[in-house]
Amino acid sequence: MAQKKSKSSTTTTRRTSVTFPSDLYRTLEQIAEQQKLSVAWVIRDATEKYVSERWPLLERKE
Repeated sequence: MAQKKSKSSTTTTRRTSVTFPSDLYRTLEQIAEQQKLSVAWVIRDATEKYVSERWPLLERKE
């Protein structure tokens, strides 16, 4: 898998591919459009919230 260093920080990121049902993806697009964000940003934000709610003791390393 490709690893990439963010230009704005030293955090290493990883790229992945995810397949969504069409109706869910349309909803993500609508959220992104309403908030003037990218779908990728909406997915990252939702994923971070999901992980922090499920495993609050895991420390996010930046």
